[in-house]
Amino acid sequence: MEKIWLKRYPKNVSSDIGDLRFNSIIDLMKNSTSLFPNKIAFTNLNSTLTYKEIDKYSKKFGSYLQTKLSIKKSSKIAIMLPNLLTYPVALFGSYLAGGIVININPLFKSREIENALNDSQSETIIVLDRFISELEPIIKNTCIKNIIVCRVTDLLSPTMSILIKAVMFFKGPKIKHGNNYLLFSDALKKSYNINNIALTNNDIALLQYTGGTTGKSKAAVLTHENILSNIAQLDLWVGSIVTPGKESIITALPLYHIFSFTVNLMYFYSIGANNILITNPRDLKSFVNVLKKYRFTVITGVNTLFNLLLTSSSFKKINFNSLKFTVGGGMSVLSSTASKWKKITGVDITQGYGLTETSPIVSVNIISDPFNGSIGLPMPSTDITIRDDKNNELGFKKEGELCIKGPQVMSGYWNNSEETDNSFTDDGFFKTGDIATINENGFLNIVDRKKDMIISSGYNVYPNEIEDYVSQHPDVNECGVVGINDANRGESISLFVVKNRKDLTQSEIITYCKKGLTIYKIPKKVIFIDEIPKNNVGKILRRKLREL
Repeated sequence: MEKIWLKRYPKNVSSDIGDLRFNSIIDLMKNSTSLFPNKIAFTNLNSTLTYKEIDKYSKKFGSYLQTKLSIKKSSKIAIMLPNLLTYPVALFGSYLAGGIVININPLFKSREIENALNDSQSETIIVLDRFISELEPIIKNTCIKNIIVCRVTDLLSPTMSILIKAVMFFKGPKIKHGNNYLLFSDALKKSYNINNIALTNNDIALLQYTGGTTGKSKAAVLTHENILSNIAQLDLWVGSIVTPGKESIITALPLYHIFSFTVNLMYFYSIGANNILITNPRDLKSFVNVLKKYRFTVITGVNTLFNLLLTSSSFKKINFNSLKFTVGGGMSVLSSTASKWKKITGVDITQGYGLTETSPIVSVNIISDPFNGSIGLPMPSTDITIRDDKNNELGFKKEGELCIKGPQVMSGYWNNSEETDNSFTDDGFFKTGDIATINENGFLNIVDRKKDMIISSGYNVYPNEIEDYVSQHPDVNECGVVGINDANRGESISLFVVKNRKDLTQSEIITYCKKGLTIYKIPKKVIFIDEIPKNNVGKILRRKLREL
């Protein structure tokens, strides 16, 4: 397809990223340490770490992994942490040791954790003590040899550490310090010799899990080149707006999510920003108090997050004079949300589009443009095409599947050649599964989803995973899942159940789901029906379910 979108690029934005500045994420880290040693890199729970301190602790942790745990190049290291100061140290330390990182949502239930650990063949996991109860029952079924336990108080200032220890809510379970568990804090007490690992752009940086069509998660293989390319693309797009060493970004989206990982953590780390980590954005009062305290210049989020903030009367009283731009992604930003946000903050929400498989950014609107409902223009060095079911390229304003090619696109799915082959066209374009149009100016719009995936509060939810789990309930004969439009979440989950027991209730099903599914996968509504509509080959007719 002709790259007509290049004509709409701002004059200072190149169409191509050129050669990458860094050979690996380690090189990016070292560069930021050199340029911004005394600048604050991360702020969390009234505590801070400078770039020099991040470097120091990361080296300590990396040397510990190598010396004490025999971590070698390409060893799989799972990180199961919320937005805390321990996350960047664990991440960068893992890379310094030569590891491949597997991000695991700390809200995952045991079965979900087990699937990810076994699929990735992880041997080491870094986990917050409060979440270890979901890990313990399944450890014996995995390859995990090393369990490194973090506490909320790790790396906090002495005052905050004492204060939090006094609050029962933040006290995790008592961890017995023995052969089974290692303490993150102990790993930082002593420095060991670290072997410099020669990582290249071709090395794997992340195994980032996304939902699978068979009910089990699959991991996108993202190399250092994929991540660094997306950073370079973003830098071309916003580089003239941000000032290195002067920005402060609000990071409420979890760092284990690819959007926050690449945009908030990696890109803004590369320009010496202060990353203000929000551990629990659902605690609205505390969240807004943080926004009041710091003069932040950038905030990223999803529609549900923006809506949450807009409900707060205190949020409306914040001074937004320092705010340069707001980026929305993960799910569609509603025009009503964007309008309210602009009225209160004075800044438009700049909407973009991305996928786990694309590191994630594919397209984004021009920062200075008012909100227009589109997902923007394709990024520099990105090629897109709109195709029909027969792989024929369609013209402008024609609806078809959005397909993508670019340096940010994954190499494939981990140990899953069948899914990989099915996800790419013969000429190397990644098939997104989203139905889109492109107008004569190059702006993309998502009109529908070809696949059954549900996007709830910015998270990808695959119906088959929920169906696979719920169908194991002894009183469920069969079930079907669809997404229903939801003004706050984007989509909410509706579960249709054919029951074996007449008195089976909705609350029983919800309780069962809470035991085995992450919170954003739990159905909002359970509907009991006599029969699941199917086609002649037994495939669930989700369109019919939506009509019920």
